[in-house]
Amino acid sequence: QVHLVESGGGSVQAGGSLRLSCAVFGVTPSNLYMAWFRQAPGKEREGVANIHSDGSITYADSVKGRFTISRDYPETSLILQMNRLKPEDTAMYYCAAAWRQCDFLRDCYTNWGQGTQVTVSS
Repeated sequence: QVHLVESGGGSVQAGGSLRLSCAVFGVTPSNLYMAWFRQAPGKEREGVANIHSDGSITYADSVKGRFTISRDYPETSLILQMNRLKPEDTAMYYCAAAWRQCDFLRDCYTNWGQGTQVTVSS
């Protein structure tokens, strides 16, 4: 059973940085297809970045060049480094995992964390 726990959210001013972490329990993260999603109030949950089991990565256009997704194997975690944050990045951020390639298809992911809030002020 895959269990995901996010941490690292908080409040920051525009231009600042945050590092989100998703601890993975129950399986070796390298075997999973994983992603970060976010959901702002009144909006649908959208994909931010995903990483395949072979290490290939895709970013949403809105975060390219600012966010970096990676795996932290010693701690069996998924990381999202967020730099040059903007107020429009404000959202609840979720970690997701699947056993097959899902890209940014929300319903394809079978495991979700509880979310961590990111708030960026102008």
